[in-house]
Amino acid sequence: MIKSFITSFKLKNTYRVNSIIYSIKQLPLINKILPNSLYKNEGLKIFGNVISAFIEIGSIFIGKFLYLFLMIICMLNLYKTNSSNTFLHIFTFLTIAGGLLNTYMFNPTKDKYYAMIIMNMDAKKYTLSNYFYSLLKLFIGFLPFVISFVIMVHLPLWICILLPVFSVATKMIVSSYNLYKFEKTKIAKNENLPTKVLWTLILILVMISYGLPFIGITINKIIFMIIFIISIILGIYSFIKILNFTQYKKMYKQILVPDNINVANQQKSTAVIKENVSKQIEYNESFTSNKKGFAYFHDLFVKRHRKILTEAVKKQAMVLLVILIISIITIKINPSMGKNINNILLMYLPYFVFIMYLLNRGTTVTQAMFMNCDHSMLTFRIYRTPKVILGIFKERLKTLITINLLPALIIALGLPLLLWLTGGTENNLNYIVLFTSIISMSIFFSVHYLVMYYLLQPYNINTELKSSTYRLVQAITYFVCYYMIQIKLPTFEFGMAMIIFSVLYSFISLLVLHYLVGSKKKFSPLFGGDFY
Repeated sequence: MIKSFITSFKLKNTYRVNSIIYSIKQLPLINKILPNSLYKNEGLKIFGNVISAFIEIGSIFIGKFLYLFLMIICMLNLYKTNSSNTFLHIFTFLTIAGGLLNTYMFNPTKDKYYAMIIMNMDAKKYTLSNYFYSLLKLFIGFLPFVISFVIMVHLPLWICILLPVFSVATKMIVSSYNLYKFEKTKIAKNENLPTKVLWTLILILVMISYGLPFIGITINKIIFMIIFIISIILGIYSFIKILNFTQYKKMYKQILVPDNINVANQQKSTAVIKENVSKQIEYNESFTSNKKGFAYFHDLFVKRHRKILTEAVKKQAMVLLVILIISIITIKINPSMGKNINNILLMYLPYFVFIMYLLNRGTTVTQAMFMNCDHSMLTFRIYRTPKVILGIFKERLKTLITINLLPALIIALGLPLLLWLTGGTENNLNYIVLFTSIISMSIFFSVHYLVMYYLLQPYNINTELKSSTYRLVQAITYFVCYYMIQIKLPTFEFGMAMIIFSVLYSFISLLVLHYLVGSKKKFSPLFGGDFY
């Protein structure tokens, strides 16, 4: 088993190093300098191995720290319940949710495909060695941060060992259950394709994790110990089941098919995406427009793609409206909740940056623009001229802002209303700032995603997302927005700062785009893909 693990680890590392070298070659300006023979360079391979080692170590610790800090510690300030009990409560139910969603064993990855399907390695030895290595990383990664945070929330130190063990036991229980189901049904689980039932269960567990503490209900150390003892008993049985299971090869032949792995034919998955998108296009001859020029061309595109562009936004708006109505009813029924909501509205406006990030449709809309319009139109020389590009950009920006404003308006109108219903504020400007800041956030994300699409051109000729720079910008945007969850600032100060930032960012980015596009005889992405 150790020999199998060493071989599989070398295989995984080789794939990772090659991916690192590929990513380096995709970086801005560097991609024009480095040759295709880069993969043969020994010095760069050593550098890739060093980066790979850091990634492996980082995967053990960084993710666990961010999970505990952002998902649990930062949330404790929102509750008036005992912080130690709240920590145990959220950790317990999120761990169960995580165990259901990610077991490690049923994740169809490329390294598994290469090892067990292409290289025909012993499926049981490969699976067990890598699965237990993943569980060991889970335990080691959690332990140092659990110790720190447990001390912070005044829990006894013996809890430190139990929490990582509970995480490991939960994953083994779920894995064992999935193996049992395979024996009975001969249908292997693919954890990348969760069922509606599973998503519903995950949602319920998340609501229990974060919802119950709001009404003063949390588990204590005694209840946690009962849950822990049950998990240990089931975990021991699961460990034996995993060791004695004999059908790993048969199971992985179902899981590791090209459609799941996206290895054998990457273009096939792209074709599936395009096919799904094309099904939502409405080819209706009655669609027409009284506009002219660029506006006419774009207006027809919007009308034919309205399902892709607006259906999800309408659903978002309906959900937000229901939440607003429920909040108003709750305040009327239970006025004591009003004080908490009032405090949130006056001190937790930064939290809504992440909410507006999640609601924004920039990525989906720009993907539809490329697949169903630019991918074909960019083959025409006239479409790459600055006049045409800037004309289409202006129309698209208007549309994207309008699309994102629908859910934004509900939030922007709802927050001042809730503030007024829960006791109001001494500074009446807070009502205006709440409304304006939400609208400015929505416009900021609309401008940000469209400008990044034009400057970085993330897609290649096969409509595959290949730009490392675009991925980096996406990651930075996500982490900055997520970091806002833990910030607590007065609404007026943060709201004014957000409004000013959004205006300046939008103005400067539009100015830069106009200059860069207008300075070229024909448009090509500044740092982006290899479409041209």
